[in-house]
Amino acid sequence: QVQLVESGGGLVQPGGSLRLSCAASGSIFSINAMGWYCQAPGKERELVARISSGGTTKYADSVKGRFTISRDSAKNTVYLQMNSLEPEDTAVYYCNVNARTTYYVAEAYDYWGRGTQVTVSS
Repeated sequence: QVQLVESGGGLVQPGGSLRLSCAASGSIFSINAMGWYCQAPGKERELVARISSGGTTKYADSVKGRFTISRDSAKNTVYLQMNSLEPEDTAVYYCNVNARTTYYVAEAYDYWGRGTQVTVSS
């Protein structure tokens, strides 16, 4: 199994910054894409940003130019630098990785963290 531990959430004023981290551990053979999703109260979970094993990134339109996703493959860790935060960014942020747990099984599966709360308020 793969365990994901997120950190870095909290309360920040509008215009402020936060940096989320997510470290993957456990039975990992290889990690493909890593990403962040968010879920606000009463809404569905949606993609914030995603980064492939080759470094290709994808962002939700609402965060382009404000958020930056990066990864340290040696540490199996993904980061989300969040700048110019807005009240609309308030949500629980979930880490997601697509990983293979063994050489003998070609399929990769999605794993999720427990989530970290981000609140943007004055």
